[in-house]
Amino acid sequence: MVQHQRYNQLKNGGDEEAATLVLVWTNRGYYRRRRPKILSFLLLSLLSCGFILAPHFFSFSSALSHLSDFFGVQNDGLAGDLDVNAPLCSSISIGSVCCDRSHFRSDICFMKGDIRTHSPTSSVFLYSPKNSDDNVSSTVDGDELQHEKIKPYTRKWETSVMATIDELNLISKRRNSDVDNSCDVIHDVPAVIFSTGGYTGNVYHEFNDGIIPLYITSQQFNKEVVFVILEYHDWWVMKYADILPHLSSYPPIDFNGDNRTHCFTEAITGLIIHGELTVDPILMKNNESIVDFRNLLDRAYRPRIAGLIRKAQEKISGCALATPKRMHNQPKKPKLVILSRKGSRAITNQNILVKAAEEIGFEVHVLRPEPTTELAKIYMELNSSDAMIGVHGAAMTHFLFMKPRCSVFIQVIPLGTDWAAETYYGEPARKLGLKYIGYKISLRESSLVDEYDKDDPVLTDPSSLNQKGWEYTKKIYLERQTVKLDLTRFRKRLLRAYDYITRIHLQSQHLA
Repeated sequence: MVQHQRYNQLKNGGDEEAATLVLVWTNRGYYRRRRPKILSFLLLSLLSCGFILAPHFFSFSSALSHLSDFFGVQNDGLAGDLDVNAPLCSSISIGSVCCDRSHFRSDICFMKGDIRTHSPTSSVFLYSPKNSDDNVSSTVDGDELQHEKIKPYTRKWETSVMATIDELNLISKRRNSDVDNSCDVIHDVPAVIFSTGGYTGNVYHEFNDGIIPLYITSQQFNKEVVFVILEYHDWWVMKYADILPHLSSYPPIDFNGDNRTHCFTEAITGLIIHGELTVDPILMKNNESIVDFRNLLDRAYRPRIAGLIRKAQEKISGCALATPKRMHNQPKKPKLVILSRKGSRAITNQNILVKAAEEIGFEVHVLRPEPTTELAKIYMELNSSDAMIGVHGAAMTHFLFMKPRCSVFIQVIPLGTDWAAETYYGEPARKLGLKYIGYKISLRESSLVDEYDKDDPVLTDPSSLNQKGWEYTKKIYLERQTVKLDLTRFRKRLLRAYDYITRIHLQSQHLA
């Protein structure tokens, strides 16, 4: 009831994105409560699919295994009391396309059979077996049996950005004596087709809308999958060159730039997303979580980090002064990384913050990530840290690079960003196993206090401004606000972080 009231409040205030996210999480709880019924219906549906597919491609058990693996269904028998309203694909026949459009965040379509790409028409064709018993829709013409359209991007509810995403045609056709587009490249592994358009270029969206959903969708294939990318960007492939080989053993395909006909026997178009910067183990085949995704990042960046360390050692070789023996006996200071910003949401008294943290006992590193900064270098810095401080913004996504169960993430929450800070970074950080400390600034710590009258709703009632829509939040609270920390207040958070870290270190030493 509380969630629905919050939804109506945001909806009436014009904040479509926030309202939809509230409804997503509300419905997520609903579907979890009804999971036994939904999964029972799905399993029965897949049984019927298996009998159709079995004679043509693989055994019934193989067909059921592939599809049940994808949806996280355990093949351990059928349960009664089926839910006929389960919004999932109920059958997949050869030469047809099955699309699940029931989710708020993304659509996803499945194809099996003779699949062929045709980039000049932004199409993927699926040819039915010759002489098959086609269930032809009355709305299609000629040899076309089924025509689905999909924009394979994970922000389905956000109409403004979805308007910029390339649309793909998924077309099932009769197989005639000659097929128009013969295969130039034959793949013996499935395809996952998705877009790197939209908000790609913002590190939060790159991970939340792209890399993590790609992990979720492709994990079942154990790297035996080809990524087919719409709105392909060379820089994106280079930026994530360390990660992609751990998701696929094959080079990605530029759908629009490669006019060759690529042929597959199985394809998934669209990506599954579980929530903000998270992986829901309940929905994964092997109960993988966001910690497993983080472990994959560790494996991905480890070779590059080893190379960076060797290069640094070679650079100082022969020049470094000998370290006195007494230095080796001194306890190691906890490492604190401050993610520094320029312009909006900058900490204007950062130098004083650094001194305060050093007085408490931290070894402080100031990190200023740029769009061109190599991710492996950021990972190396944060993976070796004990704590991180940053003001709410896309750079907080880098909490994914911190060590679970032994690191502290302190997020400075500017005026008017409470909900976003908790939803996008606070809750996901806890799911990763970080000690999360949110620091909500007071009015006197915000630069907005110098711009607005003390009784202005911008200062007294930020929620009323946020309800007007994302553009108001962005323009006022994200783009025009800086922070001057009250170090007397903030010092308490630093002490909490320091005490937590030293306690973890002591426990580790006792276990060793």
